[in-house]
Amino acid sequence: MVAILEKEDLKRSILKRLVYSVGKDTDFAVPHDWLVALTLAVRQRLMDRWMATTKRVYDADVKRVYYLSMEFLIGRLLGDTMLNLGMVDLCRAALADLNVDLDEILLQEPDAALGNGGLGRLAACFMDSMSTLGIAAYGYGIRYEHGLFRQHIAEGWQVEEAEEWLIQGGNPWELNRSEARYTIPFGGVAHPEALDGRYWHPTEQVVAIGNDMAIAGWKAEHVNTLRLWSAKPARTFDLSRFNEGNYLEAAQHEVLAETLSRVLYPDDSTPQGRELRLKQEYFFTSASLQDLIRRYLSTHDNLSALPDYAAIQLNDTHPAIAVPELMRLLVDRHGHSLEEAFRITRGCISYTNHTLLPEALERWPLQMFGAVLPRHLQIIEQIDRFFIQELNTKEVDVKPESVCAIDYHDGNGGSVRMGNLAFIGSHKVNGVSELHTDLMTQTVFHDLHRVLPDRIVNMTNGVTPRRWLYNCNIELSGLITAAIGDDWIGDLEQIGLLNAFADDSSFRDAFALAKRKNKVNLATEIHRLTGITVNPDALFDVQIKRIHEYKRQLLNALQIVARYQAILADPDADWLPLVKIFSGKAAPSYTTAKLIIKLINDVARKVNNDPVVGDRLKVIYVPDYNVTRAEIIIPGADLSEQISTAGMEASGTGNMKLALNGALTIGTLDGANVEIMQHVGEENIFIFGLTADQVQARRSEGYQPMQFIEDNPRLEAALAAIASGVFSPGDKDRFKPLVSDICNHDHFMLAADFGDYLARQRDVGAAYRDKKRWFRSAVLNTANVGFFSSDRTIRSYDREIWHSKPSLHTQD
Repeated sequence: MVAILEKEDLKRSILKRLVYSVGKDTDFAVPHDWLVALTLAVRQRLMDRWMATTKRVYDADVKRVYYLSMEFLIGRLLGDTMLNLGMVDLCRAALADLNVDLDEILLQEPDAALGNGGLGRLAACFMDSMSTLGIAAYGYGIRYEHGLFRQHIAEGWQVEEAEEWLIQGGNPWELNRSEARYTIPFGGVAHPEALDGRYWHPTEQVVAIGNDMAIAGWKAEHVNTLRLWSAKPARTFDLSRFNEGNYLEAAQHEVLAETLSRVLYPDDSTPQGRELRLKQEYFFTSASLQDLIRRYLSTHDNLSALPDYAAIQLNDTHPAIAVPELMRLLVDRHGHSLEEAFRITRGCISYTNHTLLPEALERWPLQMFGAVLPRHLQIIEQIDRFFIQELNTKEVDVKPESVCAIDYHDGNGGSVRMGNLAFIGSHKVNGVSELHTDLMTQTVFHDLHRVLPDRIVNMTNGVTPRRWLYNCNIELSGLITAAIGDDWIGDLEQIGLLNAFADDSSFRDAFALAKRKNKVNLATEIHRLTGITVNPDALFDVQIKRIHEYKRQLLNALQIVARYQAILADPDADWLPLVKIFSGKAAPSYTTAKLIIKLINDVARKVNNDPVVGDRLKVIYVPDYNVTRAEIIIPGADLSEQISTAGMEASGTGNMKLALNGALTIGTLDGANVEIMQHVGEENIFIFGLTADQVQARRSEGYQPMQFIEDNPRLEAALAAIASGVFSPGDKDRFKPLVSDICNHDHFMLAADFGDYLARQRDVGAAYRDKKRWFRSAVLNTANVGFFSSDRTIRSYDREIWHSKPSLHTQD
């Protein structure tokens, strides 16, 4: 009876939203109208819990965590929220009574274009886990109108198009908080002493306005807030200019301001693009800090105690400007001394490093930085003076110029090193895998670590099992729950109980059947997106990630060429059917990465249309990789390609998601692959290639890639085919830059690792033919990656860095 009443109540709520919020009736409503109506009805049920969480946090006056990130790759929210609220069956039944199919409605929701890759997906997982664990948290980012870009593949080339995720009436999940508005200054002049009560006289200002989304944890017992900033002009529309006929000039303030929240990662190959990126980072960081200070001062009087109530986590170097900005706000607006402001800032801020690539740590030219943020440059100079004083108290032989935030001797007029700034201004700095954290102390932060040896800690990444198994893989999650119960959803360590089923033939058969159903779904999606038919009984070999040379999609492509040549040489051999699946985006200005995409697609065109090859080898490039694509690809993957050059991948999270869903890994000892191997066992993973130490040793010795090429006929033949135009008829030199780089430089060690990679791929094929062995390993992968839950990661952050008081599920 209760269930019937709940269903009728939900139906009334959906219909009310359809009529009064969407403005349609049931006769004229299209699927998107139903999506909005259902979303608003579900949001309504979430609101009470959101408000209750907010009241509970204010009443208890607990310490809050503020997570600052340029990206939050949250994907679609409706299915996830219904799941957390336990409303999926209820919504399905209510819509069915209205002759509407829930599955069709869920497909109408666009992915929120708020991120690009692992950084943004990690932030989304962390928001889920902070809510699940009852940690009082705010996520802060930018409300991008167009996100990164929508990727279209035209004649094999990546083409970038604007991402129009808000085009159909905005985002029904968000609430505009027009009262949460803050002025963000740029440019002008900063003075060493206050003039007219101000140190900084800016010449440009924009306004940041908050937009909130509720992020529910498992069972929605705690609901946190994701606040995203949109940029608006501080000066209104210039009517006098408009009436003079100067229409563009009348609107220029609005256009320039809104550019700040229009696109994620604007092309920084031009000075204008670099300046826009710096402004974006400062824009959202300043708004976030002003917001959290306002919130703190609503219940407290003295900002000296801010570190006891606010933990500010910087997700990579993008928000590193938080260090001088928090000091500016404390000094310029609230009257603290610089020394006290530095103490408070360090007590609040901690920094997550995500890369060992020096170019990704962000350096801003000193002249540009001073022109955009002159007051902050003053403060950074003072931070360096404070740090030199600190350095002088240490018994270490470290020169100030190697550790300070400002590098005056870079050969380009000086620069601000944002990684150093974040390190100096934080009380803790963490890596995201054991290997990465160790390498941080040896490479990018070697000297800083010597000065402050207790600052760096490890927080191995994790993923939320709610989205990345329970929700995206209904076939497998249902099987797991039938075997061990559902406690694993809220505590992934419980999935270890599956170890007892690895030798149960009936369970392995059911596991294999679940995998095949997911592969059929993936094959259907591949055909829909590319028009190519693939065999679901083939081995599905998957590499899905941002396109970058260090991630070595090119190594994978070389193996495809070598296999293609081998099939042509011996077409009557018993070839294991193989489907190679790629997906990922290249940065618009990253010419080499875009050329790698073109090569993969040109190889695919040749291989897929060769009648000699047939179904024995197919190559697929799935366009426009996003969360929704991943939720289909990951459950259907047999093999997970994690083949980055050792020592260059910080962690990876795709490796965790794929292993959790029963894919076996082929990979180097890089990032979290090392820890995955430790958990699943060496016999259940395919490790190859140089180690991080060996990579460094080869570079030090003077690496000669041609020695490896000449010693490996298959690699030599593959490169020769690419260089001779086999895959680029009519444009023989198209891939000359790629081949030339491998032969002459090969910074990412493709030639050195190719032979071992090929050998391990043969081991993969042999293992896949033995279904008992393969699915035993698959079960053991799923069973033994419970450690890689973002819940565990967040508990570690809280225990070692934040020291908040979570209200739920706090067991270690």
